[in-house]
Amino acid sequence: MNVMKKYSGCLALLTVLLPALVSAPLHAENLYDENSYRPLASDKRAHLPGDVLTVMIYENSQATTTADTSLQRKNDIGISAAGTQKTLSTAVSLSNNFDGGGAVQRAGQLLAQMTVTVTKVFSNGDLWVTGEQLLEINSDKQKIKVEGRVRLLDISDTNTVLSYRLADAKISYIGDGELSNHQQPGFLSRFFSWAGF
Repeated sequence: MNVMKKYSGCLALLTVLLPALVSAPLHAENLYDENSYRPLASDKRAHLPGDVLTVMIYENSQATTTADTSLQRKNDIGISAAGTQKTLSTAVSLSNNFDGGGAVQRAGQLLAQMTVTVTKVFSNGDLWVTGEQLLEINSDKQKIKVEGRVRLLDISDTNTVLSYRLADAKISYIGDGELSNHQQPGFLSRFFSWAGF
């Protein structure tokens, strides 16, 4: 008798809960997102917007310009007249020499590593990457900014690319602070240089 009562109680409870469970909307989240899905055995190199890529900055530039100019000019004019009573003689000589020369030499080297973010993927698969790094030491700030276009072929297995493989590359290195200020000439020096003294 007790078993029948328990069984009928469970049956009554199921008849009340079952319609409620069936009528409630069910929501399931899809674990697969084709935009960000990567198989476990896939390549881990950057290829989508938002992916990160390490740029190995190795820039070494040298430029030399030399100019030599030489100009020489010489003019001789002579007048001579003779007579019985007076002799008149006049000579004029003009010469002009000019030698000029100049040389300009510039050299620069920048070695750094920084990680940038893929912001755009072109139709041919190339990536547009941008990033900046700010380093502050004792009120001296140094900022490196990199942007450029990367071919997928130039990205190594370790997800790095050399800076000279970037197309349309813009690499800037800016320093600001006491150290940078002391490396620049003062106001009076700049004024006299501007005035040509």
